[in-house]
Amino acid sequence: MPTRTQNQKTAPTKKNASKDALLQKTRELEVLHRITEQISSNLDLEAVLKEIVGMVVEITQADACLLYLLDDSQKELILRASKNPHPKLIGRIRLELGEGITGWVAKEKKMVAIPKDASEDPRFALFHNLPEDRYHAFLSVPVTGKGGIIGVINIQHKKPHYHTEGEIALLTTIGHQVGNAIENARLYQEMKRKAMQIDTLSRMSTMITSNRYLEEMLNLIVTMTAGMMNSKICSIMLLDEQKGELKIVATQSLSDEYRQKANVKVGESISGRVVKERRPLTILDVTRDPHFRFPDLAKREGLFSLLSVPMMIKDRIIGVINSYTSKEHHFTPEEVNILQTVANQAAVAIENTTLMQQSSAMQEALETRKAVERAKGILMRQGKITEEEAFRLIQRQSMNTRKTMREIAEAIILASEIKKG
Repeated sequence: MPTRTQNQKTAPTKKNASKDALLQKTRELEVLHRITEQISSNLDLEAVLKEIVGMVVEITQADACLLYLLDDSQKELILRASKNPHPKLIGRIRLELGEGITGWVAKEKKMVAIPKDASEDPRFALFHNLPEDRYHAFLSVPVTGKGGIIGVINIQHKKPHYHTEGEIALLTTIGHQVGNAIENARLYQEMKRKAMQIDTLSRMSTMITSNRYLEEMLNLIVTMTAGMMNSKICSIMLLDEQKGELKIVATQSLSDEYRQKANVKVGESISGRVVKERRPLTILDVTRDPHFRFPDLAKREGLFSLLSVPMMIKDRIIGVINSYTSKEHHFTPEEVNILQTVANQAAVAIENTTLMQQSSAMQEALETRKAVERAKGILMRQGKITEEEAFRLIQRQSMNTRKTMREIAEAIILASEIKKG
């Protein structure tokens, strides 16, 4: 039988344990309440992800939290948010389903809790582009939404850490709850992107039938396209078929160095290859691609990934549109298709504008010729001079007064009509 003294010692211990458990539950409820508020008040995906990892670190007292999301192909997990470790690597760490502990959790839709020596686990994946941080404890749970698995949340401790049932249950609940927030934010982001795409394509269609000058129209195209594609730099290069060269004719970049970039021969660099191969090309890192001709310029301008598509009218290429990002970006098939649609519409708009300007120039030349012919006749009659002398007289007067020959000819015609009147 326990003594009275022993019972008196045991009671406070149980009471303290219950109190600690109650405090823990209260903290958990507070975090879940904050997550609920975040879900209902914010539809910006990046803000939602940042808030989530911050709250997870706060409640678990972990040394790090990383949140991965499945990409559009549902085949790769991409690091989209982190607390404490290496923010520059967000978007650059990619895992296939089944790769590493994180990939295993996503594929199997099961939680993994490792109290120590996580790197010794056979599923562990080492990234050589991560600094040499050593994390002993590792807790990874799936993030799920209505459509199933959408990502993974990891928390890590630098020292051994035995995850409690409450800690695991809380992170699992967070994984379920934030899945809905992420899906809502993604849906909102997708709707905004679609709306911008529709607006851009609609404005591009209107531009095809407009009477804008070519330079003004090209600048509008690159500005609208840069906004739609979230480009660091967007540029249009038109093809000079006689020289076999591409030349930058429009960009929304303010950099003089980029604007004055040397022409590119067909088959050279990325843009030249696009023309030669007649197909879009994507480059993950232009500063390291052996075919890219201007890596030093790209470094100075902060350019990273590139999507280059041909501007085509039926089977004829007239140039390319280039879209650069400021950080590593894997262009999706949808993004390639959208930019190709813009490029094709822009090509039609450029062709129409060029034809109208050529037509206008031809009309101007015809009207000038008619006026000069009539003025020559007047001078020949009045001055009893030859046709060649009359033409030289008009030409010399044009050069001396810095007026066009049409203006001089029309002045001669007007003077003659006044004299007759």
